[in-house]
Amino acid sequence: MSTVARPLPANGRAWLLDVFKAAGCVLIVVHHLAFYGPMSDVLMQVWPGLIEWLYDRARLAVQMFLVCGGFLTAASLAKLDHLSVRSAAALLCRRYLRLSLPLLAALSVTVLVSEIIRPGFQHDSLSALPSWHQALAHVGLAQHVLELEALSAGVWYVAIDFQLYALALLLVAVSSKLGAVYSGLSSDGWQRCLWTVLAAASLWWWSGQDSLDNYAVFFCGAYGLGWLAHHLRVQAFSAKAWAVLLLLGLVALALDPRWRLVTCWLVAALLAGAPVSWFEPRQMPASLQRSVQYLSRISYSVFVIHFGVSLLVNAGVTRHWPGQIWPNGLGMLASLGLSIGAGAVLFHFVEQPKPNVQRWAMWVLIFMTSVALAMRINNLAA
Repeated sequence: MSTVARPLPANGRAWLLDVFKAAGCVLIVVHHLAFYGPMSDVLMQVWPGLIEWLYDRARLAVQMFLVCGGFLTAASLAKLDHLSVRSAAALLCRRYLRLSLPLLAALSVTVLVSEIIRPGFQHDSLSALPSWHQALAHVGLAQHVLELEALSAGVWYVAIDFQLYALALLLVAVSSKLGAVYSGLSSDGWQRCLWTVLAAASLWWWSGQDSLDNYAVFFCGAYGLGWLAHHLRVQAFSAKAWAVLLLLGLVALALDPRWRLVTCWLVAALLAGAPVSWFEPRQMPASLQRSVQYLSRISYSVFVIHFGVSLLVNAGVTRHWPGQIWPNGLGMLASLGLSIGAGAVLFHFVEQPKPNVQRWAMWVLIFMTSVALAMRINNLAA
């Protein structure tokens, strides 16, 4: 049985994706505020349920980002029936530049903020003074693979996103080769098969192995569900494809019931099956539509810069109002607002301009200069 497919809007906007990205952005910021404290430690005295929810459940937004990432990657690579080594390398380089430029700018701020506030703010949320090889590992998005401490919260996700994109390119290349050799199944069909196998292996086994959480295989279950959701979205209705999506989730939950599995499956099902109207916000007030779409656009910049902002606000509030409830509550709200503002600045001046090697080299130099200044500040304070 088949029916007409549910295509994405022709105008290029996807309201449901914007909602997921905007909500996920806010949830990750407040999760880190709850996780790292110390403002949240003060609020824990009066609102323990809220802080515990932010600590334990708000991080499920990561699953939304992973599924949306797989969906968007599938959309961007959907027209590639063949992928040469040169084309794959160019796409991977472009992805690295888009990820690394905002990250390097944000890390430049975070390492300086950490050393400026360190003398009067001794807290576990502060990373140790960075070393040169640690800084270079961050430039290469390899800090966790090399088992080095991250200089900011969420850096691991940037590295995983890059790995997952590289994996997606590899599957496109392999599928095109298999489609040429075995004519019974198209390149697109091979991609569906390979992503289904990888998603099953990840959801049913790899994602339960904590030793693998620095590698793409740990997360390709959620990413693969996003990819499969895009296939279901743009193809005619297929009971078999929906059965596969359902089977992936049910078996995973039977093996190891976890909220993150429920979250990523529900997000994938919504992206696959939601009516077209959910992707086109025709009934939304214009101001709300613009706000959500804008927050969605700047979500990555907010994600990479918010930790440095949060450290600064935490240090200021803790210094002047260490145990007072309302100043610490307002401090958390201020940290969220300032993080969004800083993310907007980072987006417009760093992320939005076209990335290139020259701009990357400039930000590497700025980052390394920030590390050197942090070392100097640390020596003067010793």
